[in-house]
Amino acid sequence: MHQAAKEPAPPRDERRVLWYLRKIPLLEGVGGEHLRALAAVVEIKEFRRRQIVYLPGDPGEHVFFLQGGRVKCSKVSRDGKELTLDYHGPGAFFGELCVFAGAPREEMAEAMKNAIVALLPREPLRDLIFADPALAFRFAQVLAQRRRSAETRLEHFVFRDVHAKLAALLLELGREYGHETEDGIKVDLKITHQEMANLIGSTRETISLALASFRKRNLVNLLGRTVVLVDLEGLAALC
Repeated sequence: MHQAAKEPAPPRDERRVLWYLRKIPLLEGVGGEHLRALAAVVEIKEFRRRQIVYLPGDPGEHVFFLQGGRVKCSKVSRDGKELTLDYHGPGAFFGELCVFAGAPREEMAEAMKNAIVALLPREPLRDLIFADPALAFRFAQVLAQRRRSAETRLEHFVFRDVHAKLAALLLELGREYGHETEDGIKVDLKITHQEMANLIGSTRETISLALASFRKRNLVNLLGRTVVLVDLEGLAALC
């Protein structure tokens, strides 16, 4: 039987791709020739809210650069328990460990808001990192910061109770996503009690009780899924 001819792929908009690449903080200062070489192999994808970017076991072939939206990286146990590793916003990258080995993914990445992502193949990016010391240093700085954050979180898991862990998480969210208002530091990140629990290795019920206690002590105020940090010193004293 005669097969219908495949429709030709739409032409690549190189100018649009270059525009995305120039907005990536990690690539700041990279020369135009190198950017054009990356533009020839990069892929721009859009992910809907709750759409999976990759799953454990998927090939580690690309590093993902987030242009817009928010992505969650997490690990899920066989019985369905989830541990959130990190949230990433515009300008961040994730899935970067494939640069070193190209091993299959060990974590899951999921779009929490509609997201635009640039997928860079690992080998061209690795070659550029080897050739550009300034880029390699910026890349290492991000990895070092993530290592410090992971060690701090592990310390909290082992040595602190849930109130201390939650207070530390709220202060971290305030530093990263907060802005000052008349009522306190408003965290511009709508996050559920379950997501907080996944970040600190607790349960939704426990987080709800702890937040109610914080609110009663006038440490925080809750506006739906938005948290306002009212007493930073009081929260810090719990850590």
